[in-house]
Amino acid sequence: MMRKIGISLTMRAGRIIVMLVLMAILFIVFSMMDPMFYGSRNVENVLRSIAPILLIGVGQSVVLITGNIDLSIGSVMGMSCMVSATMMSSGIEPAMAAVVSLLICCAFGVLNGELVSRAKMPSYIATLGTMMICRGIAQIANQNYDTGFIGHGARGFRDLFFYGRFLGMYDIVWIVFAVWGILLFVLVKTRTGRYMYAIGNNLEASRLSGIGVVSTVRKAYVISAVCAGLAGIITTAETGYGSMTVGSLYELYAVAVAVIGGISTLGGRGLLAGTAVGAAIWGILQNGLIRVGAPLSLRNIAIGIIVVVVVAIDVTSRTRRSGAN
Repeated sequence: MMRKIGISLTMRAGRIIVMLVLMAILFIVFSMMDPMFYGSRNVENVLRSIAPILLIGVGQSVVLITGNIDLSIGSVMGMSCMVSATMMSSGIEPAMAAVVSLLICCAFGVLNGELVSRAKMPSYIATLGTMMICRGIAQIANQNYDTGFIGHGARGFRDLFFYGRFLGMYDIVWIVFAVWGILLFVLVKTRTGRYMYAIGNNLEASRLSGIGVVSTVRKAYVISAVCAGLAGIITTAETGYGSMTVGSLYELYAVAVAVIGGISTLGGRGLLAGTAVGAAIWGILQNGLIRVGAPLSLRNIAIGIIVVVVVAIDVTSRTRRSGAN
């Protein structure tokens, strides 16, 4: 099984190269259409804008690798934003508000993992339920209203998660890529990561071989929830207040970024390096189309076409390999 996983990772690396070429083409095309596109200021803004998208994409990727899906990730992000913003606007220290928000997100990650792995509920049903619960919590956190300004006492918090810079780059870019790097190491170099790939490839064989399916799937969902929670905190820092609509449709954006980067929706295949490329393609498309005056509808259509094509290629290639074996 591990040999098959190794072959799969090699093939995915080839897919990443193809997506890097696509990313370069998009960058060149938009630079020709708007010379300001490749300016350092715009590139920095693109990197900062994709930070929350990369986070939720990474979280969703980890879950997809186990052969499951997390539909609650957008609502967990919204819940984190509203809970942290409500606490900060009430005078609570930003650090405490952020920690409490992340702990609540962790609890829902554990719940998702238990429902899927121990209760054996279909992942799309289990996380659909928690998606609605988390969205409800986001709505009642401030009595069905968006919060007020989080206060000048949160200046340091906003600098760290949005405005601050380190070595010429926004702090949040360094933070998100640190999270990405840690999870990349976990998936590629640790037993837990190998178990996640194994479960996604063959759940029953993994269980029979002694892999702790329940604990491994639970870890995947906790990672997803923490990434979503951190994305919500970043949004709070960006806007300076909490909105009940934060994270809406982000569960779909997370899947889009993951599959664009080569993560298989069928489980057991994909690399987080690809997810980073997928997030970059997303950011370049969104920013480039905005700069050339394209409407939102066209941006959505472009992303949708790419997702459908990538998934179709993945399913076709996987079916051919299965037939050859």
